Amino acid sequence: MYEAYWKLKERPFVNTPDPKYLYYSREHEEGLSRLLYAVQANMGGCLLTGVFGCGKTLLTQALIENLNKSGGYKIALITNPFLSHIELLRMIAYELGAANLPDKKSDILTDFLVETIEKILHNNNDDGKHTVVIIDEAHIIEDKLIFEELRLLLNYQLKDKFLVTLILSGQPELKKSVDGIKQLSQRIPLKYHLDRFDFGETKNYIAHRLAVAGSREPLFGEEVLKMIYESSGGIPRRINNICDMSLLLGFSKGLLLITEDVVTEVIKDLEE
Repeated sequence: MYEAYWKLKERPFVNTPDPKYLYYSREHEEGLSRLLYAVQANMGGCLLTGVFGCGKTLLTQALIENLNKSGGYKIALITNPFLSHIELLRMIAYELGAANLPDKKSDILTDFLVETIEKILHNNNDDGKHTVVIIDEAHIIEDKLIFEELRLLLNYQLKDKFLVTLILSGQPELKKSVDGIKQLSQRIPLKYHLDRFDFGETKNYIAHRLAVAGSREPLFGEEVLKMIYESSGGIPRRINNICDMSLLLGFSKGLLLITEDVVTEVIKDLEE
């Protein structure tokens, strides 16, 4: 709506996990490096935590993009794990390419799904591909049997490596859930917490997204950037919301630069 006015190719602050908009702060660069290491080293698992809106999903999308470029991986991405343990196993099997799975929950047997997944893992390994299972929003898992089934997945290994790398991503309470299950926690040796931006990273993040969207000049002044940082707490999703609405309001007012008054109005509207 406002793209042409601000000389942009597209809206720069949309809250979707588009890897091209990933800003490599120190935290995000370290997080992606650890995720890649866990997979490339055929480790059993990796735990990624962070507050709501800090960029975890975007980071896992960047991981998938990196792995797909190499072509040596089969990836199952589960974005809504609010399921029973049987439903989750079926979803993992489906995402890994299993065919002829029962549609009715009453027709699904846990042993059948476990055997199907095990066969897929071995077939992938025989084909020279490592299997990666990524579960996003894993903090919403309530069924304890799910964590038990995930632990059992990590029993599939050869003498020198795991047949699957399990990546659990979610809000901070996920770590408490995992740490409370010692047998699972011991199989996930790599844990990383993604923190919010400081002021300098907030400035660079906004500049990065504007540049990706085609902006050739800054649209937010220093004092405005300070206001955005203080209101957002350095959380990317909140930054996006404030910046997006500020560009819309600035466009409607016919401004050449986002002002403090505009951001003040946006912040007030978002807090109501």
